[in-house]
Amino acid sequence: MSQKVTYVTLLADEKIHPEYEKALKSVEAEFGKTYPLYIGKDEVLSDETFVKTSPIDRRIVMGYFQKAKREHVVKAIEEAKNAFEYWGNLDYKKRIEIFKKVAELLEENRFKIAAYITYEAGKNRLEALAEVYEAIDAIKYYCKVYEENEGYVKRMNTVVPGEICYSVAKPYGVWVVISPFNFPLMLSSGMCLGALLTGNTVVMKPASDTPFGVLWLYRLYREAGVPAGAINYLTGPGNVFEDEIVTNKDVAGIAFTGSREVGMRLYRRFTSSQPYPKPIVLETGSKNPVIVTKNASIDKAVEGTVRSAFGFSNQKCSAASRVYVQREVAQVFVDKLVERTKKIIIGDPRKRETFTGPIINKNAVDKYIKYINDAIKNGGKILVGGNVIEKDEFKYGYYVEPTIITGLPRNHYLFKEELFVPILLVDTFDTLDEAIKLANDTEYGLTAGIFSEDENEIRYFFSKIQFGVVYANRRGGATTGAWPGSQTFVGWKASGATGKGVGGPYYLLLYLREQAQTIVKE
Repeated sequence: MSQKVTYVTLLADEKIHPEYEKALKSVEAEFGKTYPLYIGKDEVLSDETFVKTSPIDRRIVMGYFQKAKREHVVKAIEEAKNAFEYWGNLDYKKRIEIFKKVAELLEENRFKIAAYITYEAGKNRLEALAEVYEAIDAIKYYCKVYEENEGYVKRMNTVVPGEICYSVAKPYGVWVVISPFNFPLMLSSGMCLGALLTGNTVVMKPASDTPFGVLWLYRLYREAGVPAGAINYLTGPGNVFEDEIVTNKDVAGIAFTGSREVGMRLYRRFTSSQPYPKPIVLETGSKNPVIVTKNASIDKAVEGTVRSAFGFSNQKCSAASRVYVQREVAQVFVDKLVERTKKIIIGDPRKRETFTGPIINKNAVDKYIKYINDAIKNGGKILVGGNVIEKDEFKYGYYVEPTIITGLPRNHYLFKEELFVPILLVDTFDTLDEAIKLANDTEYGLTAGIFSEDENEIRYFFSKIQFGVVYANRRGGATTGAWPGSQTFVGWKASGATGKGVGGPYYLLLYLREQAQTIVKE
């Protein structure tokens, strides 16, 4: 396994910058091409395309992608079904070797892929590179897990003389993988990896805002040896895609990361439309809290909260969006939080000094404006930020200010709903019990953090908090930064459907079904 590579660790590595900047130039030279659908062995063109521009500057046309029709979705599922016979029966050790090659190819292309992520998602260079390294480590980790479990073939007890019993985990068949814009490489890779490594075949669809990360995956998977048909790449409208996959009887499972609204709709439609129960793996966002007690290191809490709330403009399922600070230290914490937030460098994410780049699209900007206006109307006080940035170099992109708001009623929808824009709400509490009750007062349950130097408070927090990924005193990100093999990224309640998360030891089992095999030898 390679060393954990995050924004913080990359910050100290001077060697990355010349390579990354060289990759930016290389990527720019490729802009403007038209990209096909990949269905089986064929490159397929639809009769309609859509343009992908950069949120950095919407005048930058990165490329043109196909709007897949329903017949394309049907054909891709058919190709995946046909490929399953070979891929699902291939020795698991051979699949592992293919995925080890995928990891090597990702590492060889890491700077160019990171440059694409910067351009298509607006992610700064350090976060873009960290995403690529995370995808690499996830592949290495799951190859290791699969090897250690010997392909999930286990000799069982013999209770009847002459019987030899095995538990054998087998793939389901065709999986549909739907990935979000915010981690265009890692989140699609995690789901595709889980399905393909275990012998399933895949039809993959990226978010239309970020088609390049998944396109890179498709190309490198194929180059490493995943056969045509075992993986298929579709782009285009989600409604056309959804209508087919929830009803198509050849779809064995769905893996989705995105909004709760879409995830729950998929869940309901898929489970009600199929002839029998089929697996669906969902990660559907969150509303993540940070608790700061009077026993916290304030400087540590401020830095961890700012990094978690405003890294990638809060466009992470794990991002901190509300902070509860104990009344005794509230003023000093808030003052330092505002001071630190004012120092954030907002700008073009291609530039080395930028911490916060653009948000993803105009719809996100419109939501940001609405949230700010609704907060003010309901008694919220803007301590810093609250504005769309449209002057000079920002005029053609989607830039907004990191924002801190206090004074909202605790039952206000901004405390309840996932926003996915850089807005952080702050409230106070008197007792730790009160803070934990406030933190748990949400239907979501992905990540949560506490800052306290009191070990008893930390233990109490861990025992009572109803979130799947929890941290104490994390300066690098109060609620962010889960890493494969270290922190399982698992959502509770409305944040997930399985109770098992990517990056943990049980994830591959979500894509496998068990068969009990008994041989009688008399």
